[in-house]
Amino acid sequence: MKKRLVIALTLLALLSTYKPSKLFLSNKFNIKEIKIENNFILKDEKIRTDLLFLYEINLIFLKTADIKKILKKNSFIESFEIKKIYPNKIKIKIFETKPIAILQYGKKKFYLSQNIDLIEYINLEEYKNLPIVFGNKESFKDFYKDLKKINFPLDLIKKYYLYESKRWDLEIYNKKIIKLPVKNYIESLKNFMNLRKKNNFDNFKVFDYRVANQLILK
Repeated sequence: MKKRLVIALTLLALLSTYKPSKLFLSNKFNIKEIKIENNFILKDEKIRTDLLFLYEINLIFLKTADIKKILKKNSFIESFEIKKIYPNKIKIKIFETKPIAILQYGKKKFYLSQNIDLIEYINLEEYKNLPIVFGNKESFKDFYKDLKKINFPLDLIKKYYLYESKRWDLEIYNKKIIKLPVKNYIESLKNFMNLRKKNNFDNFKVFDYRVANQLILK
């Protein structure tokens, strides 16, 4: 009993003189290394440069919100995971957005994500064969949604053209052109999908649906 009392009194004395702030403010916990992983498009150096402010910040008091604020500015980053590794490292796992098309809007270029969000355009070899959209983001978003709804073979499309009349033309990879009407173009697209199954499909280059209830083949 006396032994336990002595131990308890000793611990109390130690704790009463211990200052945790001294430990927490120790340079031992200052960030010395930032590890980036799972990134394929963005370079490690680019991400680390954006996060230079983290070096020498105490890992214990680091607010991950500060990192999120910086990373969210990069449109190629869809999401990320942040892990503290004591005493002085952080690991950031990057999940990049995969572009589905290139938007040509006037003289500007952007990549478009699956959700039709704009992504900064960087000349990347792996995305050089993406389909090109000549039009605006909002109109394409609605059009793309309709294409997916009817399971149109998107991998065939090389170029999307939006005209001032708000109608679309599609150029597919075998140089065939689909000219769609302003309204009820879904029925035209379905008709084209059925025609692809016909033996004489390859005989035609232009499928013109602009006149209501008519198809002109050239």
